[in-house]
Amino acid sequence: MLNIATSLRTKILLLAILPLTVVTVLVTLISMNQARHLSEQEIATFEENLLRSKRIELMNYVDMAMNSIADIVEQGEPGDPAVEAELTRIVNNFTYGDDGYFFMYTLEGVNLVHPIQPELVGQNLYDLQDREGRYVIRNLLRLAQEGGGFFRYLWEKPSRGDLEDKLSYVVMVPKFNWMIGTGLYIDDIAKEVAAIRLKVTHNIRNTFFTVVAILAATLVVIALVGVAINVHATQFADKSLRHMAHRYVQFQVAQRRNFARELHDGINQMMVSVKFRIELALDKLHAGKGNLGEDLEKAHQVLDQTIQEVRRLSHDLRPILLDDLGLESALQSLLDDFVLRTDISMEVSLNLPDARLPDDIEITLYRMAQEALTNIERHSGATQVSLKIWQDHGHVWLEIKDNGKGFQAGDEEHTGIGLLNMRERTELLSGTFHLHSRPGLGTVLRAGFGVL
Repeated sequence: MLNIATSLRTKILLLAILPLTVVTVLVTLISMNQARHLSEQEIATFEENLLRSKRIELMNYVDMAMNSIADIVEQGEPGDPAVEAELTRIVNNFTYGDDGYFFMYTLEGVNLVHPIQPELVGQNLYDLQDREGRYVIRNLLRLAQEGGGFFRYLWEKPSRGDLEDKLSYVVMVPKFNWMIGTGLYIDDIAKEVAAIRLKVTHNIRNTFFTVVAILAATLVVIALVGVAINVHATQFADKSLRHMAHRYVQFQVAQRRNFARELHDGINQMMVSVKFRIELALDKLHAGKGNLGEDLEKAHQVLDQTIQEVRRLSHDLRPILLDDLGLESALQSLLDDFVLRTDISMEVSLNLPDARLPDDIEITLYRMAQEALTNIERHSGATQVSLKIWQDHGHVWLEIKDNGKGFQAGDEEHTGIGLLNMRERTELLSGTFHLHSRPGLGTVLRAGFGVL
């Protein structure tokens, strides 16, 4: 029974820990996923804001360049070598920062201006592709002819000589059908975004480890509390078992003492009396005088009483009817004797299983009914008693109810050895025992036992 209780406590502890762990893990994963999703949205918004500022800056640069050549474009004519040379010279001198410059192309893709890479001037770059396969000049010309636009591609960064991500803005030069534009390298944006993403990932990882640490600490605390409760419950159960075993031994000793007293004071004295009567009759027979019949009749009466006393003792130790005819017949005989002896009204309802109950449960139900009826007869002053036995969901239940004077439950003065024995018998069989009583309201005793 102790092992079963320990196993049950372990299962209860697991039922407390497992849902907590699962819920915590799920909440953590969902929260981390949402945090990662929100951070990506914020990073995308931050990147877009940076790109928007770059676009505005590029448009301002191009507007400045267009204003600078506006008079020449308006007064000059396409095809005039002097005008075209002046335009390319002015644009070629438009530089800003370490990597800022302007470029110009014809509609056919021939480069007219490239101050950083002059070797490209005069080359047709219409089909030029970057490392990722994007047609750079072709797309820039298309956007310029559409009224102006932005294009992102990979191009060599002058200050470093490496290919970097570049954002350019282009428009068309009126009348000349040339494309003019400039671009900004946005590798700094990529670095800022990467740094922010790394920081966010670091924060999410730290949050995850913090939650794991808190969960681990919580589980440790729960486990320690569970162990402490388990140890306390085990100690309490051991103490209860020792107390129960001690009471059971006391009960057995008391029964044996009573049995020995019955044998010595009752049956032994009767047998001595029978022996005395028989010896007296023999003496008279040998002397040839006296009335033998009277002594033999006395011996017969005493012997008959002895037989009845032996039967009573045998019934107290183990009812013969219980073995021969079963629990229902034994209880019915007990109740019939109770009604004849006390003249108390009895209501009986016995709904027992078809198959015999286990032997320990049958004798316990019989003894509990016997002890309860004895208490009712001696102490309750009841006029009506109800005894019911029924089965429900793998359990067999006994209920005994009377309309007697009752008592205050828990009052040691009214809690005799009989009630304690009934409770302990029930607990030894892992059963359920309830006793409800109030002064003037009678008593209800109920006990249940698992029979599966």
